[in-house]
Amino acid sequence: MAKAKAPRRTLDSYTVKHINKTIKAGDCVLMRPADQSKPSYVARIERIEADARGGNVKVHVRWYYRPEESIGGRRQFHGSKEVFLSDHYDVQSADTIEGRCTVHSFKSYTKLDAVGNDDFFCRFEYNSSTGAFNPDRVAVYCKCEMPYNPDDLMVQCEGCSDWFHPACIEMTAEEAKRLDHFFCESCSSEGQKKLQNSHATSRHSDTKKEAEEPSKLGVAQNSRAMVSLCYS
Repeated sequence: MAKAKAPRRTLDSYTVKHINKTIKAGDCVLMRPADQSKPSYVARIERIEADARGGNVKVHVRWYYRPEESIGGRRQFHGSKEVFLSDHYDVQSADTIEGRCTVHSFKSYTKLDAVGNDDFFCRFEYNSSTGAFNPDRVAVYCKCEMPYNPDDLMVQCEGCSDWFHPACIEMTAEEAKRLDHFFCESCSSEGQKKLQNSHATSRHSDTKKEAEEPSKLGVAQNSRAMVSLCYS
């Protein structure tokens, strides 16, 4: 008769001795890859289990994928610290944990004063079998109509609120960093037109109001400009 497996119990937390760090469900960790030439895997701990004697600790994890690990690979707008929360679950030995890390939301990542080695961000969920993303579309910016990459320097137009890469507006990064104010070509042209025609609109409040609020139109247009993440 087959020997019954020893019951396992769920742990609230566990101290990984070789890194002297305590982990718990919900924490994000770096895990040792089988191929040492590859970067550490990123995972979120779902559950921690140990055998009846408290040894042989296993962690149930949900993997994050790097862009190069996804179907279609890395694209221009993917950040260097970007990862996707996948539907791939696994069970690993706690001994393969190399350290703790933080996977930020996209918004909170862009507000960091400094990005550390253990900081990552996630803005998409990823289906590892179909290659589908959720959400499957993302807003685009600039004249090049590319999604936002937080690694790239961009400047914001004070008129339409759109963001632009310095190179796309014929400007160096150093010049962009020195800017106090910036209006894109479209908004600058519109500003000149409003100045020239201001006398013609002074008696028409509705028309004047529309002319003075190009930013609302710009934001609305930009929010409808989306690029699909799906691959055919």
